[in-house]
Amino acid sequence: MTSTIWWTIVGCAVVTAIIKGAGPVALGGREIPPRFAGVIALMAPALLAALVLTSTLAVGDRWTIDAHAAGVAVGGVILVRRGPIVLAVAAAVGVTALLRVVT
Repeated sequence: MTSTIWWTIVGCAVVTAIIKGAGPVALGGREIPPRFAGVIALMAPALLAALVLTSTLAVGDRWTIDAHAAGVAVGGVILVRRGPIVLAVAAAVGVTALLRVVT
């Protein structure tokens, strides 16, 4: 059992190294085309949005909208309207707590 876990970790490390090395090997010191640079620049925000959406709306293997999602939505609206982050966090916590007490 323990050796299987370690072989899995070693395999993941090797695959990660191969993936990270594929870019420099494929480009060979050439400049990245502007179109690819634009795609690369958008990958981090897309990944962050996917992680926030999944952690907010997923409960186990189902999608759900609950008090947690409402709190995140309220905090997000405050941040989109350029409100202070402390206010956004406090409002999100307050809305989540209030909805959990009510339901």
